Amino acid sequence: MKKNILVIYYSQTGQLEDIVRTIAKPFEAQKEKYDVTYYNIKLKEDFPFPWPGDVFFNTFPESYLQIPKEILPPSEEILNKKYDLILFGYQVWYLTPSIPIISFLKSGYAERILKDTPVVTISGTRNMWMLSQEKLKVYLRDLQAKLVGNIALVDRHDNYTSVLTILRWLTTGQKEKSGMLPAAGVSDEEITGSVKYGEIIERYFNNNDLNNLQPELVKNGAIEIRAFLVRVEKVGNKIFTVWSNLIIKKKEKRPLLIKFFKVYLMAAIWIISPVVLVLHLLTTPIFWFKRQKQKRYLQGINLK
Repeated sequence: MKKNILVIYYSQTGQLEDIVRTIAKPFEAQKEKYDVTYYNIKLKEDFPFPWPGDVFFNTFPESYLQIPKEILPPSEEILNKKYDLILFGYQVWYLTPSIPIISFLKSGYAERILKDTPVVTISGTRNMWMLSQEKLKVYLRDLQAKLVGNIALVDRHDNYTSVLTILRWLTTGQKEKSGMLPAAGVSDEEITGSVKYGEIIERYFNNNDLNNLQPELVKNGAIEIRAFLVRVEKVGNKIFTVWSNLIIKKKEKRPLLIKFFKVYLMAAIWIISPVVLVLHLLTTPIFWFKRQKQKRYLQGINLK
């Protein structure tokens, strides 16, 4: 009897779709054993791509505060089928799972699909996904899904280069290398190579050993934790909490506050972030063991 595999994702640029389809290839290659279904989450009113700059920054408060939009219903076939494994692809917007993903998780459809089902989360991001994954863990727990694995593919360029390339990509649609800037996003080589994670998942799934899947994924490079970026995320979440609530509450001043937020965000990236890096480096000997413990936790799938 065939096993049913569901691949859930939302992808504006197509990058995340390439990632999840690559990881699903080992299941696709064994059609006699697996029936693979793809569910592309769609909003009733989708976001534009490329993003006009004002729309991109105006999305911030609802994104960070996890305010959902209405999604188009999944097909009856998806809703009425029981899946044996779900590969769950998601993007990170403003240190939080994207609005389309949050919209799905907060819909009535998510529990029907995810409840009592093993889930492997897969993200394709610039570089800061760690605390967003923590937020996603809470949703999955509350929906009674069984998180069994996590894979995080990231842009390997330095923090500042990736800021420039991602802004170029999101606002102009240009991913390719230009001038002194490299191509944006997860590299093609890394996306192609991610098939190895699918092979690992399929092997452990076939052996009914998903409880031991995550250490093998980590061993093969599925999770890279940069302690400095974890610190940046923690600071960013505090700042975003203040700004998002202020913008939501002051509706009449929203356009002006969004402009101020845009300036503040750029200043934080280029001025505050280097200060955080210096402090991080200076305190490394003091917090070495604490950061190693934090690293092991973030590489795992358990929720504190």
